[in-house]
Amino acid sequence: MTMNAVLLTGHGGFERLEYRSDVRTPVPGPDEVLVRVGAAGVNNTDINMRAAWYSKTADGAPAAPVEDAGWTGDAVAFPLIQGADVCGRVVAAGSDVAADYIGRRVLVDPVLRSRPTASGTKTLYLGSDCDGGFADYVCVPAVNAYAVGNALTDSELASFPCSYSAAENMLTRAAVREGETVLVTGASGGVGSAAVQLAKRRGARVIALAGESKAADVAQLGASRVLPRNADLVAAMGEESVDVVIDVVGGRQFPSLLNILRRGSRYAVAGAIAGPIVTLDLRTLYLKDLRLIGCTIPELEVFANLVRYIESGEIRPVLAGTYSMRDIAAAQGDFLAKRHTGKIVLVP
Repeated sequence: MTMNAVLLTGHGGFERLEYRSDVRTPVPGPDEVLVRVGAAGVNNTDINMRAAWYSKTADGAPAAPVEDAGWTGDAVAFPLIQGADVCGRVVAAGSDVAADYIGRRVLVDPVLRSRPTASGTKTLYLGSDCDGGFADYVCVPAVNAYAVGNALTDSELASFPCSYSAAENMLTRAAVREGETVLVTGASGGVGSAAVQLAKRRGARVIALAGESKAADVAQLGASRVLPRNADLVAAMGEESVDVVIDVVGGRQFPSLLNILRRGSRYAVAGAIAGPIVTLDLRTLYLKDLRLIGCTIPELEVFANLVRYIESGEIRPVLAGTYSMRDIAAAQGDFLAKRHTGKIVLVP
């Protein structure tokens, strides 16, 4: 049995994305379910891996071979079906999975913990270390398939997993509390717009950085104040005016982010879209007793909490647009143009 899928055939440009109709449909292992994909979101990770951005030896250039261009620092195994954000319906299950999984509409946690590999047990990421959701079907561990029942569409639900779990994980690790002031960078993007909502949900006062054309959208998500993305933060806010920084941008503005943090405060990061190399004055770090927190693998409770927030209506999807999966190059092009607020989603 075959299916439609987008194959990433190597590092490079859009020409490395190949839409095929003769890809073998996966078969679930004993502890897995087969999900018919209803929608799958586009993420920075998809583009970063295609472009070899994660590579340090190649300095982010799409050279071949690139031995450290996976998000874990390993080589990428091509061809690869990307796509970590998946909403769909379970249509088959492995021998060790309860039969009542079949027929469930599910949202997939993309972090596959304790999965067997050739070199031992590892935590894998859907669509990066194994085939993901840019296809008609995908196999995932049953424990990663969370039943979700509400009126949201598959496309709306597919906007949640990666961005919202990354944002909630940063807020969790930074222990954001009611009444604190939180600065969110890149607030019109997938993770940033999620962080605005999720920080507001915790009762924090949210200050957001976003392009001026998107300021109204970000304010509607719960930001009390929206500043231009390249604002002089110390001039606009004052030194030591923020309790937590939630950053997905990095780049030249990094020193200012530490300057506006109060003493004993926290900085959490899960992205570097403005550049991964930053200037750090160690005196700022240690004299202010700051905590810098890198965030990739979410805490165990994060995804279950996220599903609970969705089902209770505490957070809402921010869907920028949907594209046919065969139009993935156009979708990624628009994603890179950064004219949108929220998430771009592919539909088989």
